[in-house]
Amino acid sequence: MEQIISSLAVFGSGMHWLMLAAGVVLGLTVGVLPGLGGSAGLALLLPFIYGMDPAPALAMMVGLLAVTTTSDTFPAVLMGIPGTVGSQATVLDGFPMSQRGEATRAISAALISSIFGGIVGALMLSVALVFAEPLLRQIGFPEQLMLIVFALSMVGMMTGTSYLKGLASCGLGLMLGAFGAAPITGVERLSFGTEYLIESLPIVIMGLGLFAVPEIVALARRQTTISQSGTLNAGWLAGARDWAKNWWLSLRCAAIGALGGALPGIGGAVIDWIAYGHAVQTTRNPERYGTGDVRGVIAPESANNAKEGGALIPTLIFGIPGSGNMAILLGGFILIGIQPGLSMLRDNGDVVYSVVWSLAIANILGAGICLLLARYIARITTIPYLLIAPFMIGLIFFASFQATRVWGDLFALLALGILGVYLKRFGWSRPALLIGFVLAPQIEANVYRVSTIYGMEMFTRPIVLVFLALTVISIVSVFRNRTRKRPAEDEARSYSNMKPQKSFFLILTAFAVYLLIEGFSESFLTGTFQIVAAGVSLAFLIPIGIFLFAQSGTRCHFDEEGILADEPGAHRPSSASGEHYLLILAGFLVLSGFFGFLVGTGVFIAAFLVRKAQVRVARAAASGLAFSLFLFMVARQLNLEYPAGLLNYALPLWP
Repeated sequence: MEQIISSLAVFGSGMHWLMLAAGVVLGLTVGVLPGLGGSAGLALLLPFIYGMDPAPALAMMVGLLAVTTTSDTFPAVLMGIPGTVGSQATVLDGFPMSQRGEATRAISAALISSIFGGIVGALMLSVALVFAEPLLRQIGFPEQLMLIVFALSMVGMMTGTSYLKGLASCGLGLMLGAFGAAPITGVERLSFGTEYLIESLPIVIMGLGLFAVPEIVALARRQTTISQSGTLNAGWLAGARDWAKNWWLSLRCAAIGALGGALPGIGGAVIDWIAYGHAVQTTRNPERYGTGDVRGVIAPESANNAKEGGALIPTLIFGIPGSGNMAILLGGFILIGIQPGLSMLRDNGDVVYSVVWSLAIANILGAGICLLLARYIARITTIPYLLIAPFMIGLIFFASFQATRVWGDLFALLALGILGVYLKRFGWSRPALLIGFVLAPQIEANVYRVSTIYGMEMFTRPIVLVFLALTVISIVSVFRNRTRKRPAEDEARSYSNMKPQKSFFLILTAFAVYLLIEGFSESFLTGTFQIVAAGVSLAFLIPIGIFLFAQSGTRCHFDEEGILADEPGAHRPSSASGEHYLLILAGFLVLSGFFGFLVGTGVFIAAFLVRKAQVRVARAAASGLAFSLFLFMVARQLNLEYPAGLLNYALPLWP
């Protein structure tokens, strides 16, 4: 009690509030820019907190961490671009709501969920500081493995209208997760002779390629506004009512976020998908998810803010980082002279509890600021998209470059963007693929650890049995909640031209066969996972192929973006195909390769505005120059060095 009282004195100081507010503002700014996230923001802060008093320094760091998963809602909902890995699930329903003109409603529901989730996370952190130590000591590799199995069991709820395509998509994600050095042996595999693929594909680029690029291409083809009506409908009060109706769902998902965050190494992307899957499983009309259901926004947004409180539990109690953000936070602790662990709770209890209060207030402050701005920022959905598209293209390439800061990031985004476009066009589940990819390295590593250390004894551990029971319940829920009786009919979502579908299927199958053969040439520990991943994928691909090649005609006509041709009021796409805009993305890389990324982005924006949006040359040039200056300022602040082009080497006048 004495420590709590002294922590309130620390928390009430003017300097503490000033540093907390500064951290919140920086965190909101970092969260809005796709690809940066809390890790980049914390890395930016570390030089400034050196030598500061512990309490205000911690307030600034906690304020930043608490709200990066709040402001990332804006790009996820308004543009279909995940601001961080924690907002990938939000895109599924938040962006369709924007397209219906309900952007303010979606953002409002998300921000209120974020406030609530952040408070729940802070409360669980305060309780955990007293009671969680014995429980966390029981969390080991078996418990982590069963949580991953539990997450995989939810893939069945995210397979869209086709069981087989969804499960095959998950298998494809597992195969993509096999790229890079094997976690057990460290042996390089599937690098195709490139240095870039020695490491696994970055999750940021996966999210942008699978979700952002297909939406940019689809919207550019339609040549309309993001909001199909061109107006904003329901406002932030409607979002508040939505949350009030679903407060129980928000509470459950916040608890999932906090508990999942407390398990070291699980990660925000996994937790959000678990929360989203839970929401789908526990509803009577799961088919509405992915079409703009506000519950699909409330669930992941409640979880992703609560997970920060959960991740602080092992960080503060044991000095074990619960996530990548927490690993950098530990570095911040060392810089200000604090050693996390049980001794910190005894010797610096007032500082620890001030972290709890700061976490709760930062969530309220950050979400409050966003709520005030939501209606004004949401107006971006009423602007003709061709005026926005080149800036979005520049932004996602900038975000992808933050992954490893090499040219390979840009090429990987283009390749995965092409994959995402065709997955969307032919009805394959992108969420299922992403879940498989995120979980792949953890599955491979934990299966080996558990099998060699515990064996069948893992099933004698109480927490493992709890997760096993939840997994069984999850699988049963998949079959009970499915409304379609004949999954084969779902494969009949035919298009006017079946040849592209068949070609895409053959490419996926050839990729799986290649990985299967390649796996057999590796050692047992190196190749087993890719053999299993490829084998599982082929098990679902084969029946899809049989059904696909058995189709001799079409019963309904869709265009290549999946819009029913005879649907009343459907927006007709432009004459330009999806491939046309994919070539434009490739043109962005060509310009960057010639001028360098900084200048090439400005040239691309100007050229796009003139050619596609019919903007006057002077205005287009000014827009391109302004964006390049923005990138230059970001580079100065974050100490970035953008990819150089051929002209840079001849005339090295710009970074």
